[in-house]
Amino acid sequence: MTHRPRILLVESDPALRAALKFSLELEGFAVEDHESGAGIVAPAADCLVLDNRMDSGTGLELLAALKKEGLSSPAIILASNPTRAMSRAISAAGARLIEKPLLCDGLVAAIRSVIAPNRAAI
Repeated sequence: MTHRPRILLVESDPALRAALKFSLELEGFAVEDHESGAGIVAPAADCLVLDNRMDSGTGLELLAALKKEGLSSPAIILASNPTRAMSRAISAAGARLIEKPLLCDGLVAAIRSVIAPNRAAI
């Protein structure tokens, strides 16, 4: 049985979250999706895909909290109209920025690019 890379998707918009989950699963990923970061405890994931603007805080804040719990998975932050300061903060956190609106092909390519280096180390 082939390993299906596990994606933790946190997206506050229900329609976008459902569409992303569906698309990513069609691409062969196993997707665990959440509306917010509330209650997420350092999941076993090959990649995090986090909305930067949620009711419960930002994707960067969630990423920092998960890293505090020991999570070392690569992360992609989804943001609308990111500022330069936001782009720098995301980069400094070791995450990759994908700007909304997004094309699923771009997100899939980004996920595969951040997962690939980790797989080589296994």
